[in-house]
Amino acid sequence: MAVVERYLWVVPLDLLETSNKMAAVEEAFHKFAVYGNTAASGNDMTGKNFSKMCKECGVMDGKAVTSTDVDIVFNKVKAKGARTITFAEFQEAMKELCSKRFKNKSPEEALQAVYGLIEGKEPGSPGTTKACKSDAVERLTDTSKYTGSHKERFDESGKGKGLAGRHDLTDNSGYVAAYKGAGTYDQTH
Repeated sequence: MAVVERYLWVVPLDLLETSNKMAAVEEAFHKFAVYGNTAASGNDMTGKNFSKMCKECGVMDGKAVTSTDVDIVFNKVKAKGARTITFAEFQEAMKELCSKRFKNKSPEEALQAVYGLIEGKEPGSPGTTKACKSDAVERLTDTSKYTGSHKERFDESGKGKGLAGRHDLTDNSGYVAAYKGAGTYDQTH
């Protein structure tokens, strides 16, 4: 067994790996706990986020572990009347689910396998619309090819002028519109 000596302590290497794995699992727990709720502290996770975590990390496979199983385990480990679970309750839930997910492994191996699925993961946004990059879209959004009044809405670099590009702004200088010598009166007199 390999050991690492640090500050007069002798720590088994597999214990260090387990603590690093638990830190990564706890970090993933906090990331999923705050997903979709800006006011969340990250210490408690809702059932919706727990289900999302199980689905995105591969704990819920649809055969051995279904969404119903995940919901039942969540309600079993949370405190009565509570809507969220803490990290300690999350660990209990993972102990419940690991035996269903990995039936052919021992409970400890199954738990480590589930933690291996979870560690380092963060919530994603599957199904969100991505920007299309096709020739038709490029041609239609190229501002250098605009003509007429639409051409006036953008400057030479293609950046929009905002309100100034959409409306004719009135010139309150006192000169007639399109007068070329505006502002030269003081210079000639």
